[in-house]
Amino acid sequence: MSSKKFRATRLFDGYQMRADMVLVVAGDGTVEEMIPAADAGDDVVSLEGILSPGFINCHCHLELSHMKGLIPPQTGLIDFVRQVMQNRHLPTGEILAAIAKGEDELLKNGTVAVGDICNNTITLSQKKKRRLPYHNFIEASGFVPGAADTRFRQAVEVYNAFETEGPSHGHSSSIVPHAPYSVANELWKMIVDFPGNDLLTIHNQETAAENELFLRKEGEFLGLYQGMSIDITGFQPTGTTSLQSYLGKFHPRQAAILVHNVFTSADDIRYSHTPGITSLLSWCLCPKANLYISGRLPDLDMLVEEGCELVIGTDSLASNDTLSILAEMQTIHRHFPLIPIPSLFRWATINGAKALQMDGVLGSFEKGKKPGVILSKEDLSACTRLI
Repeated sequence: MSSKKFRATRLFDGYQMRADMVLVVAGDGTVEEMIPAADAGDDVVSLEGILSPGFINCHCHLELSHMKGLIPPQTGLIDFVRQVMQNRHLPTGEILAAIAKGEDELLKNGTVAVGDICNNTITLSQKKKRRLPYHNFIEASGFVPGAADTRFRQAVEVYNAFETEGPSHGHSSSIVPHAPYSVANELWKMIVDFPGNDLLTIHNQETAAENELFLRKEGEFLGLYQGMSIDITGFQPTGTTSLQSYLGKFHPRQAAILVHNVFTSADDIRYSHTPGITSLLSWCLCPKANLYISGRLPDLDMLVEEGCELVIGTDSLASNDTLSILAEMQTIHRHFPLIPIPSLFRWATINGAKALQMDGVLGSFEKGKKPGVILSKEDLSACTRLI
């Protein structure tokens, strides 16, 4: 297969913008080299826009694709969670069709890998088609200590089903905690001690009520538990924020992607640097979902200032109108215009690939990788998948 040469208004290599460079890729998409435009010779395809590696979606719920438009915006997280539980059950055929359509949308919008939350095996048949590599985050939840064994066994069953695909099919899996407010200490221990569980994720500080629960055993979650007949009389508040209550439960060798971070403070981030706590943290932004659910965004300037390793996700179509990383980047740019465009592309490419432990193949234009080739408009309004 003959090589292809691409030149664009700007070329982002995964780390930085490169001027007057041409990307050379083999017919199968393998990067061969980047060379100065003056040395590229003939047959260079010149394009307008930003050339970049494919995008990495570090947080998605493909299994909720059938819920697009079912939940009104800005209900707040507690009511959103209630409505997800009430409305997620539709005929299997409708759910499968929505999943296939959701994956089509991921591909169309330049996604080359996904960290996907799984509470069941409904997405497995679509993933067997091997159109995208996934890391399947098998979610375990249960705030009642006595139910921990049952909940964990259920998660292991889902994990085993996904592992039948395994790395040879481009997929990997781990069992993860849903959120600090939904995982009992007994279940936490089972999750972090599960063999090979080296890449985890968790919904982190998406609402102020999460911190209120751990600080003082107050706030809206008490009503949620009551409505679900969950007895939390044995739960004792820690007197600290939720992040400072759970982060030390991860083993130091375990990498973790913390998702949402809307109510994360600088003190929380500094706490994450405590000796003995894992330093392998990525902080995932899902701005469109945050605006949809609560109308509030994380303090992104603070996250940047504190040196957080940032990545990007879309959350689900229950909380978003599209599964587009570029749309998330555009949203960030609109609300935080001083953040440089190259930073957005770095979060969406090499940072995401590292967070999902796929940077050996994806995330940057380095020789031998097959990261995909995407052309985005300068205003981040649309993109085209070239390879």
